[in-house]
Amino acid sequence: MDPLDSARAELLRRRFVGLGLLAVGRGLLGCGSRSLATGAFVGGDGGVGGAAAASSPADAAPGTAETNGAGSAARTGDDPGPAGLPEAGLGTTDSAPDAIVEANLDPGAGSAALAEPIAPSYNFELRDPDEFGLRLPPGFGARIVARSHEAPLANRDHLWHGAPDGGATFALADGGWVYVSNSEIGGGGGGVGALRFDRRGRLTDAYSICSGTSRNCAGGATPWGSWITCEEVDRGLCYECDPLGQTPARPLPALGAFTHEAIAVDAARGHLYLTEDVADGRLYRFRSESVLQNGALDLETGVLEVLQLLDPESGGVGLHMGWHVDWHAVPDPSAQSVVTRLQVEQSTPFAGGEGIVYHGGVVYFSTKLDNRIWALDVERQQLSLLYDHASSENPILSGVDNLAVSPAGEILVAEDPGNLELVLLSASGKPTPLLQLTGHQGSELAGPAFDPSGRRLYFSSQRGPDPSLGQGYTFEIRGPFDRLQSG
Repeated sequence: MDPLDSARAELLRRRFVGLGLLAVGRGLLGCGSRSLATGAFVGGDGGVGGAAAASSPADAAPGTAETNGAGSAARTGDDPGPAGLPEAGLGTTDSAPDAIVEANLDPGAGSAALAEPIAPSYNFELRDPDEFGLRLPPGFGARIVARSHEAPLANRDHLWHGAPDGGATFALADGGWVYVSNSEIGGGGGGVGALRFDRRGRLTDAYSICSGTSRNCAGGATPWGSWITCEEVDRGLCYECDPLGQTPARPLPALGAFTHEAIAVDAARGHLYLTEDVADGRLYRFRSESVLQNGALDLETGVLEVLQLLDPESGGVGLHMGWHVDWHAVPDPSAQSVVTRLQVEQSTPFAGGEGIVYHGGVVYFSTKLDNRIWALDVERQQLSLLYDHASSENPILSGVDNLAVSPAGEILVAEDPGNLELVLLSASGKPTPLLQLTGHQGSELAGPAFDPSGRRLYFSSQRGPDPSLGQGYTFEIRGPFDRLQSG
């Protein structure tokens, strides 16, 4: 690591430790927290969508559990633990958002079959569909926390958005957390909504943190506690959002004007990685030129670069067995006369860039048109394939889309549509379904993100069981995720 990288890492470390907060929220592209006392964004390792917290080891590999506040180690006496989960009626009182209240955990509501013990397993099987059409591992349960065009809370006017897509969670100083979710509605009808939970998992607030944008597909959480939402339109922009909705969203033109999909953050090196959702999309890297006083990367000044494979015939499947890469500056990130992906002739196209996460020194991203999961080792600057549907011995994963990182350190892939599964990928690229949603044909799974404890998973069925109604469902799954690993 060069001196500038070391300086960035040390500044971020001091910032986090000095405030006494470490982000552990796991989401589509990262994790973060915000100090309610200071109003300062702080956070952990900015992997997206599901990167580990700042305290996680930099060299952790997929499938390696990390000491990051997730999983059973984070359980305390204040957490009610696995219990029945009601589908509705949770958080419908007028309690203040910061109040600590007992959740109304009704064992007879929702998917309440959480009493079945589960041992650490590589060979778990999914149960039959529950009342929501969900096939879950033994010992897991579910509830619906929001439906499009309906108010998540009876005492709030805010309606949950249509076409819920990419998302992430953010830990709060009061022990609660926020789940943010994009809206992939076009024509200026998109944006980002948020659900706030107290430390017992009770829903206490629902609100908008960005509006007036178009086709907000995915994005990425930053380690300083903000959410970057991406417009999937021609010459679309990225917007940085406050998960608490206290600061207006701001555009980030320096990150380029193109058909954005998702973002991952390598804060120690001052880099953001961006995917492009077109058939010949590119992989981009934004090099920030400075770190702000609050520990955040400066996203207004820097260099946008595009990737080139140097030896495209020499690659293979498996980490650290791939292609060497190089980066070239994009002459005009605003794409005033030439689209961004065509400005550097030697840049390498990818078949429909989708989700992206940074975890353990590796940037993972998916490409939907060839059903591949790629792994870029940022230290070695080598690109390899973690999963390739065409060559996999067990090609059950297809329609690859959003990515997250599980509490056990594995890559979690959402399908669009595939078999409407969330699939775990081991370090060797072996796929294992974590859950399946039935009865929602014509929809897609989107926005997977783990809460700070690693025992709750949020995601959406973008179009719900009847696509003609345009009503997405946002679920919460609860159980011992840290005990589940693929083979």
